[in-house]
Amino acid sequence: MGELLRDDAVVVAIDQGTSSTKTLAVDLAGDIVDSALIELRQLHPAPGWVEQDAEEIFDSVRRTLEMIAGRMGDRVATIGLSNQRESAVAWNPRTGEALSAVIGWQDRRTADTARRFTADDHGEWVRRTSGLPLDPMFSALKFSWLLDEIDPDRSRCARGEIALGTVDSWVMFRLTGEHRIEIGNASRTQLLDIRTGRWDDGLLTLFNIPAEALPRIAASDEASRPVAGIRGLRADVRINAVLGDSHSALFAHGARRPGSVKVTYGTGSSIMGLSDTGGDEWNSTALVETIAWSRGGHVARAFEGNVLSTGATVLWLSRLFACDVDELDKLARTVPDAAGVALVPAFAGIGAPWWNPSAKAVISGFDLGTTPAHVARAAFDSITLQIEDVAKAAESITGTAIDALLVDGGPARNDWLMQLQADTSERAVMRPDNPALSGLGVAHMAGLAAGLWTDERLDEIRPAITAFTPNAGPAAAEERRHTWLDALGRSLGVDTPRVSEPSTLI
Repeated sequence: MGELLRDDAVVVAIDQGTSSTKTLAVDLAGDIVDSALIELRQLHPAPGWVEQDAEEIFDSVRRTLEMIAGRMGDRVATIGLSNQRESAVAWNPRTGEALSAVIGWQDRRTADTARRFTADDHGEWVRRTSGLPLDPMFSALKFSWLLDEIDPDRSRCARGEIALGTVDSWVMFRLTGEHRIEIGNASRTQLLDIRTGRWDDGLLTLFNIPAEALPRIAASDEASRPVAGIRGLRADVRINAVLGDSHSALFAHGARRPGSVKVTYGTGSSIMGLSDTGGDEWNSTALVETIAWSRGGHVARAFEGNVLSTGATVLWLSRLFACDVDELDKLARTVPDAAGVALVPAFAGIGAPWWNPSAKAVISGFDLGTTPAHVARAAFDSITLQIEDVAKAAESITGTAIDALLVDGGPARNDWLMQLQADTSERAVMRPDNPALSGLGVAHMAGLAAGLWTDERLDEIRPAITAFTPNAGPAAAEERRHTWLDALGRSLGVDTPRVSEPSTLI
């Protein structure tokens, strides 16, 4: 296909995220030459519930695609799709009509069911089979909840009236008519056997999800049917790659071998690196195992730690202080440290490496001398400290030292925060100068699949890097970490916790 492409060809990358859909056009030099963005709403119909409108999400995809297609025309050679993960939706496969809202990855409405399954001793088997802990974040419990609402006896599933999927499945179906899911996204549902790469009958039974309602599992670089219904787009253009947003960012960093670790900062944060376990069992309760991607017939596995609240912590505190995020950032910078204050943002439990849905949000270490600036600083500290918790766990589990963190995501554009991360972690922080990593990664894979680039060429056009090196000293880092672990113990209801003794895990 590569020989038939015009010299000014572009790859279009749809980056469908929680807060917006951003669509990019990337030329053969690897430069972003056009973009379109539409912001999205989140809905909170009940405490702990997080939803989005499925039609609004697809409409944002369609509109941004049409904006790019209208300007790029026949230059568009192929499309890649990057998506928010774990979010779940149901629709009618005969009409394409959404039957539910999209239940967001942050949604905690199924926490009681997760606890019940754990009490019934399903947790260890589920983790061993799927690579994931029993937690409301993953899609299986969301699928089950949706079916209980719209198909309690599962008869509609049996008649082929209900399709389930993650956001990539929903967008793919509406653009091409295919009911499929990319394997990395499938590995985040908690229904996939992480060893075989197939839906697991035992997991389907546990969560009461009929196989008939689930999408077909596809490789990350499997070409779709032609995209239909997009004005200005050539009739033969296909989606040549799909990746979950964190997986796409990892690919864009060029981290295609074990040993590199990337951090995607956002509402929550994802810390991910390729693992070299092969087909061996993943022996960790602190981090999860997932499939990074399947490309050219090869399945790449990864470890991941999901931090539930990072950017969301700053947003919460800015609302509490009746200021915007920029003002909170400036306030935090007015003090050299948090003066012993620690903030553990366990607003809906806490994620990796502790995985405790019962953890409570805690602010500790304050006294009559504490100011709003100290609390603000503690909120930003909590971002870097949670990420360092995962990095330390990864080193312990893999036995490989992590000398540098590859970073991306909106908050990673904050130089002060990145320096704080370097000082907290005592590691170099490496930030690509092009921030659109979750879009670029899937653009790179789609371009590879379409024959626009080779792996060697991609290495040449990767974005330039800005490096942040530690300069606060190990003593300051150790003191900050001691304060944090003390507060974390209060949150978990235990003495100072240690990942090597995961008594607090689900």
